[in-house]
Amino acid sequence: MAMSAKIHTLGSSAADRFNLHRTVPRYNQEDREPDPRYPQDHLKAAQAQDDNHIVGGAVVRSARMKAVFRLVEKIARTNATVLIGGESGAGKEVVARALHNLSLRCERPWVDINCGALPDHLVESELFGYEKGAFSGAEAQKAGMFELAHGGTLFLDEIGELDGKMQVKLLRVLDGVPYYRLGGTRKVAVDARIVAATNKNLEQAVEAGAFRGDLFHRLNQVSIQVPPLRERVEDIAPLAYRFLHEVDPRLDLGDDALNALEDYGWPGNVRELRNVVTRAAVLAESCEICAADLNLKLSTPGHAERPELKRQLGGLEEQVIREALEKSGGRQDLAAGMLGISRRTLLRRLKEYKTRANIGVCASPVLSI
Repeated sequence: MAMSAKIHTLGSSAADRFNLHRTVPRYNQEDREPDPRYPQDHLKAAQAQDDNHIVGGAVVRSARMKAVFRLVEKIARTNATVLIGGESGAGKEVVARALHNLSLRCERPWVDINCGALPDHLVESELFGYEKGAFSGAEAQKAGMFELAHGGTLFLDEIGELDGKMQVKLLRVLDGVPYYRLGGTRKVAVDARIVAATNKNLEQAVEAGAFRGDLFHRLNQVSIQVPPLRERVEDIAPLAYRFLHEVDPRLDLGDDALNALEDYGWPGNVRELRNVVTRAAVLAESCEICAADLNLKLSTPGHAERPELKRQLGGLEEQVIREALEKSGGRQDLAAGMLGISRRTLLRRLKEYKTRANIGVCASPVLSI
């Protein structure tokens, strides 16, 4: 029977738990043949950018993600059930894995299952297992995901897709009640930490009667909301470099490519970013990826802004940036942090304003840090 679950056992050393090791390249860089397209100083600079801002296996450069991981570190060593929310592709599983890696269960199994990837009639047998002869084709006893995760962590992705019948059974197990395997007569007791994730608003689902309120409150002992990529622009560049160097550590991103990545809305979040960068790296014809290589559609038909509205929004944006610079005493890095944008984006906006108005955007001097 096809399984929609993966099992991993992780090491207990601090370096392993925090994933401080450099990702091993596909080949030994010292042994590779010299390539005139990739000078050594360029290679080292690109590697240095890729090494920055990686904590617990995730990019946490932005203030939003740093706040998320401070919460992760605080609750990781408890046994509280955690519900992770966020848009599809935003990185919910990365957060869930960090919870396991930093927990006291890090040496025990990590088991994950996508509740929305299995037909309803298979979810029960996958979660709780079955006995030999329980149904046609059950030729041997099979342990369920709960048993496989005993002592470790069970990650239930897309928990909002469970039907009402399975929600009742899951609630009983979460309350510590032993259960029967499908077709079994002996109860099974397990000790597994439950981490669940969803891209749905479960509170609204409870109000609509599509999700049980008691199960929601049992899962929601602690909640973590993963922000979408468009709300943490500072993470885009380090994430892009990480994905780029997974394909070829010698490649680099041009300024126009970085600008295009930061200007894009990323409806598919980090998953879409990985696909875009990976495709560009695979098809790259030179050492530097340019904006054209990314093949991003920066505007969507039917959503073009009216010129007057665009001008008004631009004026509001400039005013907000000016106020942030004044509050930070002209410090661009602090102002960018206050605005939730990267310093690169701030510099680009300043250049645009100066070109249009031929004056500075801030009464006080704008310092470069």
